[in-house]
Amino acid sequence: MNEQSPVTELSLHIAVMSLMAVGGGVVLLGPQVGHYVVDAKQWLSNEQFAAAYAIAQAAPGPNLLFVSLVGWLIAGWAGAICTTLAVLLPSTLLTLAAIRLQARHAGGRLTRALGNAFAPISIGFLAATAWLFTRISNVDLQADALTLAAALILLRSKINPVILIAAGALAGALRLI
Repeated sequence: MNEQSPVTELSLHIAVMSLMAVGGGVVLLGPQVGHYVVDAKQWLSNEQFAAAYAIAQAAPGPNLLFVSLVGWLIAGWAGAICTTLAVLLPSTLLTLAAIRLQARHAGGRLTRALGNAFAPISIGFLAATAWLFTRISNVDLQADALTLAAALILLRSKINPVILIAAGALAGALRLI
C-alpha cells in the first residue's frame, strides 16, 4: 500500500473540512485540524497546536490561515503552501457557486431555510472551538474559573473582549494568575 505524504494527507483533510466551513472557518477547522494533527496523526503536540493557533490569531490577516502555520510546522514551506490552498480554494469555489444560486433564487423558501439553519450550526461550532482550546490551555481549577468568569462577563455585558484579553495579559505579567 502506498502511503501519502503528510502534506498531501493534511491538505486533503483540510480541503474537505473547508467545504463545511461556511460562515466562519476557524470555528469548524480549529477543532477538526487540532484533532487530526494532534490526536489522530500525532504530528504536533497539544501545546504546539495551541501555540500555532494563538500566533496565527495574533498576526494580522485572516485568522483562518492558522492552517498555514500548522502546515509549515508539519512540512515546512510545502506544507504551508499546500494547506493554505487547501483551505482557500474549495470553500471559495463553493461560496461563489452559492452566491450565484442565491442571486437566482433570492427570497425563496430554500434560501430562507438555509439562512435560518446556519445560525445554530455556527453557535455549535463556536462552542466546540471554545471547548477545545479551553481543554488544551487550562491546566488547573484556577484557569477553569477564570475562563468561566470571562465567558460570563462577555455574555452578560457589552464589554469589548480586547479589554478582558488585556486584563488577563496584565494579570499574567504581574504574576497574579
